[in-house]
Amino acid sequence: MAPTQEQVTAALATVIDPEIRRPITDLGMVKSVDIMPDGVVRVGVYLTIAGCPLKDTIRRDVTASVSRLDGVTGVEIELDVMSTEQRKELQTKLRGDRAPEKEIPFNQPGSLTRVFAVASGKGGVGKSSVTVNLAAAMSASGLKVGIVDADIYGHSIPRMLGASERPTKVEDMIMPPVAHDIKVISVGMFKPEGNTPVVWRGPMLDRALHQFLADVYWGDLDVLLLDLPPGTGDIAISVAQRLPSAEILVVTTPQMAAAEVAERAGSIAAQTHQQIAGVIENMAWLPCPHCDERIAVFGEGGGQTVADALTRTLGSRVPLLGQVPIDLRLREGGDEGKPLVLTDPDAPAAAELRSIAAALSKRGSSLKGMQLGLSPNRR
Repeated sequence: MAPTQEQVTAALATVIDPEIRRPITDLGMVKSVDIMPDGVVRVGVYLTIAGCPLKDTIRRDVTASVSRLDGVTGVEIELDVMSTEQRKELQTKLRGDRAPEKEIPFNQPGSLTRVFAVASGKGGVGKSSVTVNLAAAMSASGLKVGIVDADIYGHSIPRMLGASERPTKVEDMIMPPVAHDIKVISVGMFKPEGNTPVVWRGPMLDRALHQFLADVYWGDLDVLLLDLPPGTGDIAISVAQRLPSAEILVVTTPQMAAAEVAERAGSIAAQTHQQIAGVIENMAWLPCPHCDERIAVFGEGGGQTVADALTRTLGSRVPLLGQVPIDLRLREGGDEGKPLVLTDPDAPAAAELRSIAAALSKRGSSLKGMQLGLSPNRR
């Protein structure tokens, strides 16, 4: 016996759009369902744009979902493209009537998204590797996570996450690619093929950051991580202005030369009135391959030195969140787009990063800026 219309619709409701991360039935993407007497089911599906890069994924998921129904002898998929009016309706469904280019959702009252700006004083301390692995660890624990690659000149997050797809534009919204269940956006996704440099000055950098935050459809995130460029330049200032509630994570190596620069990067919080979530010491030591000793390749104590100095500067405790040992596989995972916390979660470096991610995830949300719905008691 062929399946019913209701059974096919219920099966299609389990198909999640790979970009928007919601059922295609909720998004108006199901154009038609025709069930033949011989059990063949023909499904019409609307794509958001003609060149949708994930159309094969949608076709595969629809076929697999409907094929599991009893009585189905075959599935035929017809792909169509949404009209301009349908795309506008989709935009309204996702973002409401507000102007998408003007408001940053993470600044709105009631937003529960934790925003971490990952900073460093200088390059080469592994800031991007830490960002990617923290995001992957949080996502693996069940949180909804996004990354903004705000290091415009030195963007590297797409490669480290294995995010090869380009963003999709739906009217005024940008749908970010997803890798390892992490939504990610980077200026590298908009560049022509090749390793061409980005030559922008301050105002253009600020505009790009605003578009990444306001024009991208992030959905309901638990955590958003921003991979900042080294130092305290234009982007760091723009983040403080655009996302005043963002908490800063300072990444350093143990050596004093790096620690002194990292302290300066963290001290920007005293001027921008941001909170520092803590300090992460990367490349803390190299496990001896022939003994149980730790080899201090880059010295010792830099992370704690930075945490103590920032505590004195800001007048509130800044913790050392963790010390990540050197692991060749951490670098290899970045080159291959496979975060170490996913490929070998029990490796010492991965275990430390997962511990840091868990500690950041468990901290309570602030009530700052939220509307509590209280009214004065009148007598």
